[in-house]
Amino acid sequence: MKSTFTDYVESADFIRAKITAAGLPMPELAIILGSGLGGYAELLDSSVTIKYADIPHFPLSTVSYQKGELVCGFRDGKPVLAMNGRFHYYEGWEMWQTAYPVGVFKLLGINNLIITNAAGGISNDYRPGDLVAVTDHIKLSPDSPLRGANIPEFGERFFDMQHVYDKSLAALAKSKAAELGFELKEGVYGYMSGPQYETPAEIRLLRTLGATVVGMSTVAEVIFAAQCRLPVLCISCVSNMAAGITGAAITEEEVLATGRIVSQRFTKLIDAVVGAV
Repeated sequence: MKSTFTDYVESADFIRAKITAAGLPMPELAIILGSGLGGYAELLDSSVTIKYADIPHFPLSTVSYQKGELVCGFRDGKPVLAMNGRFHYYEGWEMWQTAYPVGVFKLLGINNLIITNAAGGISNDYRPGDLVAVTDHIKLSPDSPLRGANIPEFGERFFDMQHVYDKSLAALAKSKAAELGFELKEGVYGYMSGPQYETPAEIRLLRTLGATVVGMSTVAEVIFAAQCRLPVLCISCVSNMAAGITGAAITEEEVLATGRIVSQRFTKLIDAVVGAV
């Protein structure tokens, strides 16, 4: 059964109590870390770690390499809440469960949300290791994280989706990337439910529709963020070229290895954005 507003409040109250007990200020910025990018959470100073398993009503991450924990701490003097491990539809969660943390973030007073992911590159302009600011998405799955009874405390049932990928945050990220000496590309995220990687025909379809990267996460979180009126900066790490682009087999090991390779550049970019918002 879908969670009630009271469930979200209980989750938020538990997290707030843990952060306050650790003597930390409540953060206004949250980051959802994608596959291979979780190392950023380990860089936070004076941090407190909260296991998902301890948070009332929170789902549990079942992906083996994702730690399943919230980490709150400082980065360059600014308090940040990092989500190390997310929830995917392919794990068996309902789509509303995959986006559950976003509602909790809203109740915690988060004002800006950075969502990251590892994605397959569809555009021939991309190479593995590129970072892409997502400007829009395509979701062919009929499900929605907001299907069912609406929770009015989070927003209206029917709402606009044209500006959830915040243009000012994307422009800031592109500017900071340029200062760091690399290009932050732009693109459209195509959502596929997984867990299997896409077929070449599916990639050709997504390319025809305008997608430039493809992945199995993010979109449910973005939809809930739009209802909550939370500005989103979404950054995809091109971990591999999508099916049929090069003909090479796609493996989980490649996805994680690329994340490790770009971790330093990714960290510098996120730090620059965090310091400026």
